Amino acid sequence: MFKISKEFSFDMAHMLDGHDGKCKNLHGHTYKLQIELCAPLLTDAAKCGMVMDYSDLKNTVNELIIKPMDHAFIFDQNSAKESKVADLLQELDSKVFALPYRTTAELMAQFIFQRLQQAGLPISAVRLWETPTSFCEYTAS
Repeated sequence: MFKISKEFSFDMAHMLDGHDGKCKNLHGHTYKLQIELCAPLLTDAAKCGMVMDYSDLKNTVNELIIKPMDHAFIFDQNSAKESKVADLLQELDSKVFALPYRTTAELMAQFIFQRLQQAGLPISAVRLWETPTSFCEYTAS
């Protein structure tokens, strides 16, 4: 088996309703995202010797993750407070993206993993840096 990885970056705002620290307030991060794929090498002529063409990986991640989440307010749709903020932002023509759970690095890494897996990627790990020194890893096992 071979593994390949590609890194991405996006900016996002969120808040953690009910948190006991400063992250309960609306704030933003520049996230670094690393996607790791694990699969045997392809044998078809055009992509022979590759796990996946990095350009194809980039296009898929950009479409499914970066485009909808970059420069958006990501919120927990089960939180009345966060939903109220999202409603106001939408009224002001700002970008929002709902998740069915808290927007922690851990749960967002899991969301990204599952979304890319559902798209058919042979994903083995997602690493999501919330700050330059703090990251979460979500793997298949």
